[in-house]
Amino acid sequence: MKKSEFPDPFKEARESKGFGEMDDQNDPVTMLLRLKDVRKSAHNWKTFQSGATPGRIVVPSEVNIRDTRQIPFEVDPPLHGDYRSLVEPWFKRPLDPAYQGKLCKIINDIVDEVLEKDTIEVVSEFSLKLQSRALTLLLNIPYEESETWINWGTHVFRSDDSALDGDKASILYDYIDDQIEKAIENPGEDLYSMLLASEVNGKKLTKEEIKGVMILTFAGGRDTVINAVTNSISYFAEHPESLRRLQAEPEIRGKAVEELIRYFAPLTHMGRVVTEDTTVCEHAIKNDSRISLCWASANRDEKVFENPNEVVLDRKINPHISFGFSHHNCLGATHARQIMNILLATLAEKVKSIDILEAEENIEEWGEFRRKVGFEQIKVKFNAN
Repeated sequence: MKKSEFPDPFKEARESKGFGEMDDQNDPVTMLLRLKDVRKSAHNWKTFQSGATPGRIVVPSEVNIRDTRQIPFEVDPPLHGDYRSLVEPWFKRPLDPAYQGKLCKIINDIVDEVLEKDTIEVVSEFSLKLQSRALTLLLNIPYEESETWINWGTHVFRSDDSALDGDKASILYDYIDDQIEKAIENPGEDLYSMLLASEVNGKKLTKEEIKGVMILTFAGGRDTVINAVTNSISYFAEHPESLRRLQAEPEIRGKAVEELIRYFAPLTHMGRVVTEDTTVCEHAIKNDSRISLCWASANRDEKVFENPNEVVLDRKINPHISFGFSHHNCLGATHARQIMNILLATLAEKVKSIDILEAEENIEEWGEFRRKVGFEQIKVKFNAN
């Protein structure tokens, strides 16, 4: 099997019954696997709640490592819409040509850096750096601050010994608290300052609310962007003809971005808490129990996608849900799409081929399912055009 192949572990359960089951820290989760059911449940916020105990909708649950509510991620309508209308214009800034120009320079610089080296470990020496440097644009803060985040390593809440590490999470929380205080003392043009100057329903945001937005901004786009970039590089390493095609047919680049994000599904799933006894796929789900919306399975639903286990760069119909669906679709999707779009253009222009020298897969275990989500490490050599 090629390194860039990501098997679908959900196929049998998705076709036969439509759901799977797992235990998460003694708080069971029913995993919804079909695209139709995932979309329908994501839209039904009254029955499938996001505004539960902070951290409980995340899989694995984060209730033991944080009590700050991530905003607007862990808020339901109508208040969700009020928060979202405040922050959404900020997260749409990547559509601005000036923003794209700065992002283009960041990505070109890092590609130029790796082309000069004999060996690169993609996760830590390419993807993490790219994600962190690009995040300075999203927050509108000095580029040099990215070095702090790079030094945290690839995971915000995870260490080598634990899938959830409260001590490591506290590094992020303390950092955000400190940045909020600095913005209070010296307001600027950054996201912290914008939030401090804003109101929702006639009331200034509290420090706790601002912290909730910032935790989401840091954590929500970290592993996901790192996985998307790393996995795409593994694909182009084993499909150099695709790089040449992107160079010859730049008009398919947008479709290629969506297809890579569909196929690799950088985030496996996200949860909800049930507010009343209900059924999904004829399976009874009790009030106050948990479900997960399995993006990775839904993206391979054979009833929706033709040849779902193949990367089709110019796929015509692609209703993937890697960025979520309905009210809680990903705020950072515009930023992530711009990163991927510019990265593909830069690789197509500057890279002739990529050699994989060594790779260690990152395998997640969710009950009966073992899913490859990316790589713990993957060493490559970039060869210039």
